[in-house]
Amino acid sequence: MVCSRRVLSRTLTFGVTALAISIGVAACGGGQNDTAGENAGSYPVYVYASFPATQHLAQQTHMVVQVTNTGRQTLPDVAVTITNPKYGTAAQSFGTLLAASQPGQPVLAGRSRPVWIIDQDPGPCQYSCKQGGPGAAASAFSDTWALGRLAPGKTVKFNWTVTAVQPGSYTIAYSAAAGLSPEIQTRGRFSGKLNVTISAAPRQAYVNNAGKVVYTN
Repeated sequence: MVCSRRVLSRTLTFGVTALAISIGVAACGGGQNDTAGENAGSYPVYVYASFPATQHLAQQTHMVVQVTNTGRQTLPDVAVTITNPKYGTAAQSFGTLLAASQPGQPVLAGRSRPVWIIDQDPGPCQYSCKQGGPGAAASAFSDTWALGRLAPGKTVKFNWTVTAVQPGSYTIAYSAAAGLSPEIQTRGRFSGKLNVTISAAPRQAYVNNAGKVVYTN
């Protein structure tokens, strides 16, 4: 079976500027309508993100995006999209694209390659997560995770446990949305970028006399 790929355009407002973001959707079989029951509207949020700026090959770290509902209405389905800003959703989250095949070279089945392997996705680790799947927070939208409704004044944390597998300098872009429906607008501080350098030298460590792991770099 061949899966089709469609693009959903979502308009997000930052101050007085409108930003259009295209999110690819993998449509296979019947598919679940992730936008069912979402009410159209404009919702303000505030987002804070953290990811270690300096990392080492094979080091496990956490990328955390916290979304706060700063409005008076409940967010229908708070979601976060993680992309490589150079390639958008053409590359998988926490990944990059290999160079296109040249004449005489083998044609690549897929150009996306991970920079970080996702060890655990956001949300509670239930059946899908325990079986090696993406977890309950994964949505039908490319590179997007959703954690459900968020009451006014409340904050939800998206936490990715990842391991660096490709050295180099990279930029991670994150963008939050109040819901997955294209009729929902998100305003406020909802997006940003983080620059990360991954050293080719693995992190050095030893166990001290107290039985604790001590890192030397």
